[in-house]
Amino acid sequence: MNRCGPPSSSLPAPARSARLSRRAAAQVLCAAGLLATGAAHSQTRPFPESALRGRLRIVAPPQVQIDGRDAQLAPGARIRNAQNMLVMSGTLIGQELAVNYLRDPATGLIGDVWLLSPEEAAVKRRGAEQPSWFGSLFGS
Repeated sequence: MNRCGPPSSSLPAPARSARLSRRAAAQVLCAAGLLATGAAHSQTRPFPESALRGRLRIVAPPQVQIDGRDAQLAPGARIRNAQNMLVMSGTLIGQELAVNYLRDPATGLIGDVWLLSPEEAAVKRRGAEQPSWFGSLFGS
């Protein structure tokens, strides 16, 4: 069974130009798709309003440091890179990374982490408040 068409050199001139125009149209569509994909990757991700900004350093999973303070990842913690793909915590040991993160309100463990691109890190966001003796006494 021959599934391939005849070589383009054996086709008459109109058939050859039709094949070339279809090939050019396919190339234009592929290029447009790549441009659209690139534009989608350059958009900033929507982070939850309650997400905090910090510097994450993974010591030995699940032990981490956020802004120099010891913390722990939740058992089902999700770490997402700048392309929003999941990253295993073991691959990030020893690196200090700009992140947005969410803590579980019941346990205080870190459940969601987003590694930030330089553009996302440039956007100002609230970080974890530093505890102070004044705040612990007067609740501010």
